Amino acid sequence: MNSPEQLSGEDTVVQAVPKQLLIGGKWCAAETDSTYDVEDPSNRQRLCAVADATANDGLAALAAADDAQHSWAQHPPRARGEILRRAFELITQRHEDLALLMTLEMGKPLAESRAEITYAAEFFRWFSEEAVRIDGDYAVSPSGTGRFLVMRQPVGPAVLITPWNFPMAMGTRKIGPAIAAGCTMVVKPAQQTPLSMLALAAILEEAGLPDGVLNVVTTSSAGQVTEPMLRDGRARKLTFTGSTAVGRTLIEQSAEQVLKTSMELGGNAPFLVFDDADLDAAVDGAMLAKMRNVGEACTAANRFYVHADVAEEFSRRLAERMSALRIGRGVSDEIEVGPLIDARQLDKVDELVTDAVERGAKVVLGGERDDTRGHFYQPTVLTEVPTDARLRREEIFGPVAPIATFTDESSVVAEANDTEYGLVSYLYTRDLQRGLRISEALDTGMVGLNQGVVSNAAAPFGGVKQSGLGREGGKIGIEEFLETKYVAVGGL
Repeated sequence: MNSPEQLSGEDTVVQAVPKQLLIGGKWCAAETDSTYDVEDPSNRQRLCAVADATANDGLAALAAADDAQHSWAQHPPRARGEILRRAFELITQRHEDLALLMTLEMGKPLAESRAEITYAAEFFRWFSEEAVRIDGDYAVSPSGTGRFLVMRQPVGPAVLITPWNFPMAMGTRKIGPAIAAGCTMVVKPAQQTPLSMLALAAILEEAGLPDGVLNVVTTSSAGQVTEPMLRDGRARKLTFTGSTAVGRTLIEQSAEQVLKTSMELGGNAPFLVFDDADLDAAVDGAMLAKMRNVGEACTAANRFYVHADVAEEFSRRLAERMSALRIGRGVSDEIEVGPLIDARQLDKVDELVTDAVERGAKVVLGGERDDTRGHFYQPTVLTEVPTDARLRREEIFGPVAPIATFTDESSVVAEANDTEYGLVSYLYTRDLQRGLRISEALDTGMVGLNQGVVSNAAAPFGGVKQSGLGREGGKIGIEEFLETKYVAVGGL
C-alpha cells in the first residue's frame, strides 16, 4: 500500500471515508464480515470495498435507532438545529474533497459535484432554522366548556433509502428534517454510491449528533435488508427516493405496520417551448433540464414538445450546444459530461434510442454508446419522434433529448399529461397569462416556468400520480417527520 505522502488526491479522499456500518454510534463490520466493491463508472476500476450488511445488521441498526428515540425526542430544538448548523459548516469547509469523492463513485463532473455539495449543505442550513419553528395550537372549544391543545411530536424511528444519482443531497434532504423534528433513523444508501453517505455520517458525528440517532447500513442486497426493518414494528416512518417500481413494493411492505411514508419516485418530465418563447433562454433551460447529471435525474426533461414554428431552430441550437460538450472522466475541470452509472443503465439508454430510431425518429446528434473506457453515451438529439416510441413513455435517465412538434395549446397540454408520472414540467413562453394557465393545467407537483432547474432547499419538492407521495424541502419538509397530537382539556 502506498504511504500517505505517495497517495494521490483521489486515493486520499477515498481512504479518509469510513468503510464500515454505523450502528449505535460505533463503526463495525457486517455480521458476516462480508464486503462489496465500489467502482468508478468512468473506467470501471475498483475504488474500495465497504461493509455488506445483512438483514440482522439492518435490524440491529433499527434497534439502535429505537433505543435512542426517546432521549433524542427530548433534545432541545435549538440544540438539534445547532448540530445541523455545525454539519453545514463542516460540509462547506470540506467542499472540494466531498465533490471529488462524489465524482469518483458516481461519475458526474467536478463542477456538478461541487454544485451538489452546495445544494446538499443548504438542506442542513434550512432545517437547522426550521427545528425551532415546530408549532402547535391552543383554542377554546366551540361550546366554551373545554380547550383544544394541539402539539407536534416526532413520528419516531425512520428508515431512509437514498438513490445513487444525488448521493449526498438526497441524504441531507431526508436527514435534515429528521434531525430537526427529533427522529432517529437508519439510512440505507444506494449500493453504487455509499461513500458520500458514509462521509456525511462521519461529519454528523463530528458535529455532535448523539450515538444512535443516525445509523447507516451499506449493502448489496437492498431488499433483504430493508424489508425486515419495514415489517419489524419499531420503524414508524419510511422515506424513499428511487424508481416507481421499487416504490410500489416498499409501500406494500410498509402497509403491514401502517408506516408513515413519503416517496419521491420516477418522472417523465415534459418540456414545452411555445412559438413566443425566448429561444436563447429555452435552449439554456433545456441544457440544464436535460444534461444536468448527464440526464440521470428524476427531474430531467424527458419529452420535448416544441411549437412547429420554432422547432427547427430550437433543435439546431440544442444540437449545437450539446455537440460542444466535453465528455470524459469527471475529475478534470474541463469535462462537462460524465459516464452513466453502470452497464445496466447504459444498455437501457441504448435500447430506448434504438427503439425510437427503428420507429422513425431522426438522429440529429449522437445516438451511440461508448463503453470502451466506462459507461459513456453520446449526448443525443432526436427529432420526429413518434408517439409509440418507448422513450416517450419511459424515463430515459440519460443524455437523450427526443423532440416532437405541436401547434395547439390544449392538445400539447393533454399530451404532456398523458403519463402515469407527475413530478415536474417545464414550459417557456413570454406570455405570463399563458404561463400561469398552463402551469395550473399541468398534472405535476412542480413546474419550471421559464426556468430549467426547480430544486431548492427552501421549496417543496415532490410529485403527484405515480411520481410520489409527500414533499421534501421547504416549510412542509419537516411535516413528514411529525405527528399531530390533540389533547382535549376539560374542567374549564
